Amino acid sequence: MTFRIAIATPHARYDALTKALDQSDDYDVLRIREKNDLSRDALEQFGCDWVFFAHWSWIVPAEIHENFRAVIFHMTDLPYGRGGSPLQNLIARGHEQTKLSALQCEAGLDTGPIYLKRDLSLAGTAEDIFERAAQLMLPMIREMVEQDLKPVAQEGEPVIFKRRTPDQSAIDGEAALDAVYDHIRMLDAEGYPHAFIETGNLRIELTKAEREDDGTIVARARIIAKDAAT
Repeated sequence: MTFRIAIATPHARYDALTKALDQSDDYDVLRIREKNDLSRDALEQFGCDWVFFAHWSWIVPAEIHENFRAVIFHMTDLPYGRGGSPLQNLIARGHEQTKLSALQCEAGLDTGPIYLKRDLSLAGTAEDIFERAAQLMLPMIREMVEQDLKPVAQEGEPVIFKRRTPDQSAIDGEAALDAVYDHIRMLDAEGYPHAFIETGNLRIELTKAEREDDGTIVARARIIAKDAAT
């Protein structure tokens, strides 16, 4: 039996996930990278039943989640952490561990029933964490599809996260060094506005932060004109 599924994400970090499934004997995978490529017609022509949203920033249309098994991967232990910027909100709140939740997409924001949850470390940069999550998705997808799992309603009191804005990437000059280190690493990923400091006409963006033995932080700096950053 061949399982025909779709993986929707524009990010290259999930290419290995797509390739691993597509090269197996029992999967054919449709990769959707752009918002305009996600349509009921395209999925039906491919013969999909499952659609997995690995890292998708756009609203999933009703015609998709009402006609397919549309699964979102969300980086919190739902219903804790519904909403935007889960990774950053978790680290900003001091969390070191979380869950990668696979939930059925529905009209409400992250309100759908849960297929699976797996432990996920929040150590390292945001890119490290996303890569770690991508590795978890492979066995999770196989388990959901091959065992034909049915989702279970979320339990507990919801906690809502607010999506962060680019201005919130500014480093607080009054913050402790531990908080500054976490701030830099939680924004250090492709597609995210990196942590920055502004002085005069310049913006200094910081990535690749490391802690030294004496507690100081060493990071890569990119200096640009403030006008070029807007």
